[in-house]
Amino acid sequence: MILEPWSVFVNDILHALLFLMLAGSVFVALILLERRHLARHQRADAYDTRETLANIGTGLMYKSVDGVFIALIVTRVYDWVQARGLQWQAPSGWMGFVLLFVLTDFVFYWTHRFMHRVRYGWTAHAVHHSSQRYNLSTALRQTPMFDLSGLILLGVVPMALLGFDKNAAVLSLEINLFYQFFIHTEVVRRMPAWFEFVFNTPSHHRVHHGRNPRQIDTNFGGTLIIWDRLFGSFVAERDAGKIRYGVTMRQPRSLNPLHLVFGECVSMWRDLWHHKDLRILWKHPDWVGERYPDRAMPEPLPDRAP
Repeated sequence: MILEPWSVFVNDILHALLFLMLAGSVFVALILLERRHLARHQRADAYDTRETLANIGTGLMYKSVDGVFIALIVTRVYDWVQARGLQWQAPSGWMGFVLLFVLTDFVFYWTHRFMHRVRYGWTAHAVHHSSQRYNLSTALRQTPMFDLSGLILLGVVPMALLGFDKNAAVLSLEINLFYQFFIHTEVVRRMPAWFEFVFNTPSHHRVHHGRNPRQIDTNFGGTLIIWDRLFGSFVAERDAGKIRYGVTMRQPRSLNPLHLVFGECVSMWRDLWHHKDLRILWKHPDWVGERYPDRAMPEPLPDRAP
């Protein structure tokens, strides 16, 4: 009987590795194609080899930890919550999965918004916004802090409470994240108007990655942009002004993947130790610099040359 949970764990890990290899192959192939396309259109500066390798490195670290964390922690928490939840029977077939997918995206919207508005959440997301370039490799610029901080549970526990199937819930979240890879590009300018109205697109997501005042904390949607329209966080690219990528404070000055994935977390705990103020944990990521201007914060790096 002891072997059964272990075999389930190994099976989950093997599935995660298979997904990593298949999706990773697609991602790398598309990154190479985009880089070639941009170079042929006099946009060679849109990619930097060292940064691209660092982005791939952080992505590998994230998905490796993510696979183990889902197999070891998330699935067990899901089972425990589901047994104590509503145990609602969702519609079967494609209608049930569409409903699950829309709910997954709704939960993602609020989780994403939390990560932007709360310093603790920002430790699991800052690295993704820290690049001053915006290309497909930026989508892979992630951190295992999303799992290690427990924030991944915010994305699946509501589904467990309702009673959705565990495997379907994880698959729904993975499809949502898979879609988001394709919106990290400047090659695609605009999609058809109806698509732009309903779905998150490269145009909408470019605004989300901007660091000018009109661009900060906007367009949080994953696959759908309707939540931003409903909850007042939507800004169209034509209204956002010139987009400058990167973060407003604590811009990384190293491409070391370890520094990228854990740098913001270390910075948060350093600020807590220095200021002895627990509000840092739940205030906006920029709040500490506004509240304690005595502490010199490194200025963002200048924009890269065009």
